[in-house]
Amino acid sequence: MAPRKNAKGGGGNSSSSSSGSPTGCTSGGSSSPGARRETKQGGLKNGRKGGLSGSSFFTWFMVIALLGVWTSVAVVWFDLVDYEEVLGKLGIYDADGDGDFDVDDAKVLLGLKEKPAPKPTVPPEEADMYPWLEDQVLESPGRQNIEDEVYEQVQSLDETVYSEPGENLPQEPEGPAEELQPDDHVFVGSDADDRYEPMGTGAVHEETEDSYHIEETASPAYSQDMEDMMYEQENPDSSEPVVVDDAERTYQETDDVTYRDYDEQVYKPLQNEGTESSDHAVDNSNTILEEPHMPPAEEQQEVPPETNKKADEPGKKGKVKKKKPKLLNKFDKTIKAELDAAEKLRKRGKIEEAVNAFEELVRKYPQSPGARYGKAQCEDDLAEKRRSNEILRRAIETYQEAASLPDAPTDLVKLSLKRRSDRQQFLGHMRGSLLTLQKLVQLFPDDTALKNDLGVGYLLIGDNDSAKKVYEEVLSVTPNDGFAKVHYGFILKAQNKIAESIPYLKEGIESGDPGTDDGRFYFHLGDAMQRVGNKEAYRWYELGHQRGHFASVWQRSLYNVQGLKAQPWWTPKETGYTELVKSLERNWKLIRDEGLAAMDRTHGLFLPEDENLREKGDWSQFTLWQQGRKNENACKGAPKTCSLLDKFPETTGCRRGQIKYSIMHPGTHVWPHTGPTNCRLRMHLGLVIPKEGCKIRCANETRTWEEGKVLIFDDSFEHEVWQDAASFRLIFIVDVWHPELTPHQRRSLPAI
Repeated sequence: MAPRKNAKGGGGNSSSSSSGSPTGCTSGGSSSPGARRETKQGGLKNGRKGGLSGSSFFTWFMVIALLGVWTSVAVVWFDLVDYEEVLGKLGIYDADGDGDFDVDDAKVLLGLKEKPAPKPTVPPEEADMYPWLEDQVLESPGRQNIEDEVYEQVQSLDETVYSEPGENLPQEPEGPAEELQPDDHVFVGSDADDRYEPMGTGAVHEETEDSYHIEETASPAYSQDMEDMMYEQENPDSSEPVVVDDAERTYQETDDVTYRDYDEQVYKPLQNEGTESSDHAVDNSNTILEEPHMPPAEEQQEVPPETNKKADEPGKKGKVKKKKPKLLNKFDKTIKAELDAAEKLRKRGKIEEAVNAFEELVRKYPQSPGARYGKAQCEDDLAEKRRSNEILRRAIETYQEAASLPDAPTDLVKLSLKRRSDRQQFLGHMRGSLLTLQKLVQLFPDDTALKNDLGVGYLLIGDNDSAKKVYEEVLSVTPNDGFAKVHYGFILKAQNKIAESIPYLKEGIESGDPGTDDGRFYFHLGDAMQRVGNKEAYRWYELGHQRGHFASVWQRSLYNVQGLKAQPWWTPKETGYTELVKSLERNWKLIRDEGLAAMDRTHGLFLPEDENLREKGDWSQFTLWQQGRKNENACKGAPKTCSLLDKFPETTGCRRGQIKYSIMHPGTHVWPHTGPTNCRLRMHLGLVIPKEGCKIRCANETRTWEEGKVLIFDDSFEHEVWQDAASFRLIFIVDVWHPELTPHQRRSLPAI
């Protein structure tokens, strides 16, 4: 015990004594000041050199700790590390399917825990489209931000679009068949829903330039949005503008897909041009034109109105700046790497692989709007590639799914629903498209471009009054909106408010706004000016010609095949249809007698012209063939005439023309007008012709009819008719294909 005592307090030397002390320890156990200083400053403790005291260790510990804290603060404050990107990369190791990498995922990867079975996705056809989202919706009843409001309203769109029978607007039916075959069916969509029924045998109005097709041309704006902006890393505070083409909002420029094998749609026509050559121009405002096959590349191609424009359009406004759309929500940013990989496949044209990639992402992350939107785009592209309406219908559904998900960014909702509406129009689902447009305007009430699109939606179902109200609202807020002006003028002209329509059409075209440089507006502006005696009409026709809308000032048809011979008047030999002409002239009395008999009947086989082509007078027609289809009931009134014509397919099979009787009474004047297409020629067989007072002008040459003789002209050139005789004039109109069209084109060109 003694050594321990000495060691602790002791009177003797111990091993713990400082070697630097000459005297050792005192009896009191204390050391001298010099010894204490040596121990502290020299670091000679416990017989080891270089050690730190407790206080020195604590000091260095605090310094290092503070450096760590401030480094962490700097990393967060200056955003030196993209944690979302890191999490996104770790997301590929998500083993339990919960959308992130956590302890449970590590256990699965280490084999300490079994991988849970993935939740199966439910097909959109089932009544409960997103059962896994119900809990999420219920868990956040107090959503106040705009994206939640958008989600709630889009969900109501789901209920509206897929409404039960008995609601205001019936459920839209299926569109055209997936495989379109060349046949004579023309679908009519003028009912209160989207049903498409084969056209009946009665007289149907001929489509004219008043008809408003939805042209499938690529939209640079859509392509840039999707190609350059999709899945970019978003900066919430970024306002970096990008330059986009100025033709974004126009309905005829419908984003990045061009379908030419699909059906085309038309506006309700304005009833102010047809053809006296048709003597009673007939049109159907909601006819959907079939185009079953693409002609071979070496054949002449039909050029629709919106692709007729020259590249160097005068008056076109410069490019505008637009903010990038924000398409990724918080969750989608964590899986951005996976979304990017799938999107790259789509951009590289590997559509099938991209579809599979996005379908896998939808399976893994059913709550991801970006994955659904990407899947919809791929299906859209695949529909174009395979010319499949069925796949396009799937894309339409997937766009709706993307917009309906909780927390879908508002920009994604807008783009999804806009594209959905466009594709619905393309398939002929006009009322379904209108519902989508109505919801878009409800979600984004300050977007005038969407309101303009809504006006077009109303026009497509023939509701001009509702369209007029929409454009009046737009013009009350933005009085210089050129798109609204040309459409408002278009509607005024349809209502026969000719003088009122002129300033709107003129100022709208002059604005240069997207969607205003359209041949139809030049056509109707010039036509309105002609009717009020304004000599500027031909200046606008010339301008339309310079901008590529018209073949010439005289030839102003809008649905044309390029390269066809163009001249106002033709001889039988030039047409090659000499046998048909000889047959008509040999049998003209038989044809006349059946026409006169039809006139005498009381049940009204002749129908009055109702397209606002007459300045004055009385003019009616009796139709036997329409758009290449025989009217069996009408032919009962003229059986011998119909039997005679059955031998000539160049006329009975002319899908862009008619065969009809035309009667015009004294005092009638038909305004100058043009037919809709350069793909036909028109024959007039004189049956009952007064000796004087009846004449027809085509371009700058005027001629008269003779009984038993055929006149042939191209009604795509401007023509005008006067009937100033003392008695009625009766002629027989026979349309034939333009002789330079190939057999394939005659089969495949859409009916008009």
